[in-house]
Amino acid sequence: MKKIFIFFLLTLFLSACSSVKRVQDSQFLLTQNIITVNEKKNTNTDLNELLVQKPNSKTLGLPLSLYFYNLGNNTKPKKPSEWGKTKPKTYNFIKNIFSEKQSISYAKSMIGLNNWFLKNGQSPIIINDDKIKKTINNLTAYHKNNGYFRVEVSSKKELLKNKKGSVNYIINTGRPTFLDAIITKIKSPVLDSLYQSKKASSYLKTGDQFIETNFIKEAKRITNLFRNSGIYHFTENDLGYYNIDTANTNNYKTNVDLVIFDKKRVLKTNGEYVLKPYYIQKLRKVTVFTDYSFTEKDSPYLDSINYQGINFLAHNKIKYNPKLLSESIFIKPNEVYADSLRNLTRKHLKSLRNFKITNIRYETIDSLNNQLDVSIFLTPLDKFSLDLETELTHSNIRDLGVSAKFSIVNRNIFKGAEIFKLSFLSSFFNASQDANKEERFFNSWEIGADMSLEIPRFVAPFGINKLVPKRMSPRTMFTLGTSIQQNIGLDRETVTALIDYKWQYNSKKTIQLDVFNTQYVRNLRIGNYFDIYNSEYIKLNSIAKEFFNDPDYNLERQQETVSFMRTIFNDSDFQSNNPDSYRNNLNILDRYNIITSDFLIPTIAYSFTYNNQRDFRDNNFSFFKIRIANSGNIGGLLSNKKDNNNRKTIFNIPLAQYFKTDIEYKKFWEIDDRSVVGFRSFIGAIIPYDNSAIPFTKSYFAGGSNDIRAWQTYDLGPGSRNSGLEYNIGSLKFLTSAEYRFDLFGSLKGALFVDAGNIWDITNSIFAEEEARFNGLNSIKDIAVGSGFGLRYDFSFLVFRLDLGFKMHEPYLESNKWFRNYNFSNAVYNIGINYPF
Repeated sequence: MKKIFIFFLLTLFLSACSSVKRVQDSQFLLTQNIITVNEKKNTNTDLNELLVQKPNSKTLGLPLSLYFYNLGNNTKPKKPSEWGKTKPKTYNFIKNIFSEKQSISYAKSMIGLNNWFLKNGQSPIIINDDKIKKTINNLTAYHKNNGYFRVEVSSKKELLKNKKGSVNYIINTGRPTFLDAIITKIKSPVLDSLYQSKKASSYLKTGDQFIETNFIKEAKRITNLFRNSGIYHFTENDLGYYNIDTANTNNYKTNVDLVIFDKKRVLKTNGEYVLKPYYIQKLRKVTVFTDYSFTEKDSPYLDSINYQGINFLAHNKIKYNPKLLSESIFIKPNEVYADSLRNLTRKHLKSLRNFKITNIRYETIDSLNNQLDVSIFLTPLDKFSLDLETELTHSNIRDLGVSAKFSIVNRNIFKGAEIFKLSFLSSFFNASQDANKEERFFNSWEIGADMSLEIPRFVAPFGINKLVPKRMSPRTMFTLGTSIQQNIGLDRETVTALIDYKWQYNSKKTIQLDVFNTQYVRNLRIGNYFDIYNSEYIKLNSIAKEFFNDPDYNLERQQETVSFMRTIFNDSDFQSNNPDSYRNNLNILDRYNIITSDFLIPTIAYSFTYNNQRDFRDNNFSFFKIRIANSGNIGGLLSNKKDNNNRKTIFNIPLAQYFKTDIEYKKFWEIDDRSVVGFRSFIGAIIPYDNSAIPFTKSYFAGGSNDIRAWQTYDLGPGSRNSGLEYNIGSLKFLTSAEYRFDLFGSLKGALFVDAGNIWDITNSIFAEEEARFNGLNSIKDIAVGSGFGLRYDFSFLVFRLDLGFKMHEPYLESNKWFRNYNFSNAVYNIGINYPF
């Protein structure tokens, strides 16, 4: 409560800060813009973007950035000597007590602090008449561009005595104008024929309201139509809209003339311009310069190969297989010119990641009006390169760590633009939950190596490579890797072999098929199980006291625990006389067998991803991913051998057999240029079969910095069970999060969030307790809810994140499940790298 009271006082203090501290007597701080459209409050967010002046940004209703700016002062001295003159008492006091050097250092720190406030704060937005006029012009132009040619826009200022004010913008739109007759005057027979064939797709239709953006869309549509139909020289500037009456539309209708002339001013190779009629142009020659360099552009090309009409040239020897390289070239001789094929070729050649420069040039043959020559200039990257990547890492499972990855890259290893990579990885972490209680901060590590071969085409038998068109960028990846851990759980040695196919259905949809994804997991420190899972040792030790009827008896962690569990398992008398303890022993033994077991996990998986984000600056987008996987189906058919737990094995290694499906959806909305709302939902299920156990690494957990942030990793669930175990896992998971992200000042950002979800058991295992099972809609009451706030600092290359999570609904409590522990003393502090989703 003390911390909450301090937080309340801090908020009260900030709210009491004077926002007009730096506002002059003749000035007024802009606090609000009010837009009224036809005597109604504006609901069109587009109009808000046209405001030249906007009030100072607010965080939780407070202009924090303005308060920070007001803590600084532009009139304060910029040099220590000037500061000493304005603060002589302070300057001389420090000088007399310490030294003049200390006085200068103190002055510099005060100047730096003042500059920091000014730099990271936001200066007051003062009402400006010129900017009001510009806003009126913007609002007028916007409405005229949408057919309101008789719009009237005015403004009214509301100025208060406290140096604050608002601006009202009053808009009377009048009636809109609609399109009447749309007349096309295309003088070129070639262009007119193409236009008429796709006229139904026009953005301009009689009876539609006049909207300028539709004219722009129509110009782009026509240009794309012509340029993808062989009209190489056509541009948007070659068409025009005429006779649009925007002044005398008494009947609120206007005609439109779409005009395209029959000839184009074209530059000849000799530098002269000439008027030429439009032709549908075909490609005569396609030449690929495979080792182009500007410094050697005049050197002779000594090697050449012609493959399917495409000429491949090189200064010395051609290092790329023409047949394989041509799979990324969609520009073919004797075909009609098309912008789309030009762009597709450029995209594919760049995606090979073998060339630093990809340039495609077209040249008109003066003597042949309907033909073009194409030159594709490729400047290769170095065949060998060394890459070193370092990063600060943090995850739900591991605390703060650092990692480094050193890679050797060999490009075009088999002359088909393949990329071979050999990588070595080392990571160092702080494993706070590990049994090894060392004082070193980085008390755990992981090292590994892997090699991969990426082939920019499908490598598959039976003509499977023909099922996916080349335009979808099919790719085959072979990967083989291994890693070993120290002081991370039981420590693991992992060997992975992977063959996957990936292709891009379009710019938004990606498909991946793992046809062979096999992982062998071997635990190295099984003997430390009860050091790491101390809560289970405590339970087992309690059973031992009961079994031996000796309250002072204690099991040896490393020697007796496992044999004792098996002794109890085979003791029918103890089962009859102590059913609860016997069942607890079964649970511990089953969990021990699952977690300590080595596993062979041969997986086949299908993934579909939809992402309509245009680039990293786009904050209005959706993301959807589904992954369906099966492990052990084929392996189970090949082997009938079973271990002591009646589970199938291959080479005496337990075979993981399960079906698993993960579905994730994310949606982001940009509220303004300083704030974003994000939503994430996830559901996943894994179902074992043929008496197989679920590998610990494939199970679900809840809690952590990227999950339900009010609980630590593995602390929550399953269901309403409060086991007290160090690692709680389940076979069904539901998670949803909503987060409001906003800028504070400078690179510092804030967030408010709500997380909800849990894990459950759906395996029908006899060892699963009733509270942990999923029971349909009845399990909704088991959903845990947490909320909180966070601070994020954006370093541009990564985001450092501190989130504080509070427990709202705790399903495992007997009573008072809502807000019982909603306080700072029970809060969870999460440190993270980058955003949680």
